[in-house]
Amino acid sequence: MPRIKLGVSSCLLGEEVRFDGGHKYDSWIVDTLGQFAEYIPICPEVGCGLAIPREAMHLVGNKDDYRMLTIKTGIDHTERMLSFCKPTIAALKQERLCGYIFKSKSPSCGLEQVKVYPPYQGVPGKTGIGIYAREFMHEFPLLPVEEEGRLHDAERRENFITRIFIMQRWQQMIDGKVKARDLVRFHTIHKYLIMAHSPQHYREMGKLVAALQKEPLSELLTHYFELLMTACKRQATPSKQQYVLLHILGYFKQDLDAFEKQEMMEILSQYKEGLIPLIVPITLLNHYVRKYDKSYLADQIYLHPHPIELKLLNHA
Repeated sequence: MPRIKLGVSSCLLGEEVRFDGGHKYDSWIVDTLGQFAEYIPICPEVGCGLAIPREAMHLVGNKDDYRMLTIKTGIDHTERMLSFCKPTIAALKQERLCGYIFKSKSPSCGLEQVKVYPPYQGVPGKTGIGIYAREFMHEFPLLPVEEEGRLHDAERRENFITRIFIMQRWQQMIDGKVKARDLVRFHTIHKYLIMAHSPQHYREMGKLVAALQKEPLSELLTHYFELLMTACKRQATPSKQQYVLLHILGYFKQDLDAFEKQEMMEILSQYKEGLIPLIVPITLLNHYVRKYDKSYLADQIYLHPHPIELKLLNHA
């Protein structure tokens, strides 16, 4: 597959663009995910014309209305930042991004819980979103986005990476002249992956696909995509994973002997109890898929949602 295109805060790649002239190099983003990604690095503070180094800034106001001010001199750079955001985000729409990784806690790039200081005195509340991140998400409400800090959590990381690869496959599908059968195919191969995140959304999406002959395809695609990204943003819990794994195991009821079935059930139980990682039942099921030539399952994205080198299913 081609490299997956991601926006990223420049400092996370080691670029010395921080207010103090430093960086926030993240080895996993650069060395691990970087093997599969094409990054578009952006530092909005430098992009809007601020120097390196520069006076540090913070957000000032309240949770619903705040400005980006320098800490010591109180210079308001909000309008400068907003003037940068509009053309930059418009240009990014042409890049076909599959996701974005932001720098946490930043007054320009933080996605959540950025400190907002009262105008005069008082305790800051962690209620803000960085100015650039806020404007970006307004224009890309369904795009997978994450902060580098939250990517240190194994479950959040796996969820984010799963979604950016879904986005890449979606874009590859709609790049051509999409026909009804293309959406049917997409829905079919993502069946178990969607179910693992949200069985409710999967049922609703199935109804959309069933109505292909009754609604304009363009409108249906828009609605389907909204449901797809909303569903997959939900966490795939061990209970939902086990539900899906049991569905897949049902394809082998005529193939496996009593010992193999018992072994598989024990592995699923151990996974749900948190004793072994998801990669164990996935690997065994992939073995049976090849051994018994289950072509329908071989196409299921659930069994290979992202490059194995990322080791995202290896945590218990």
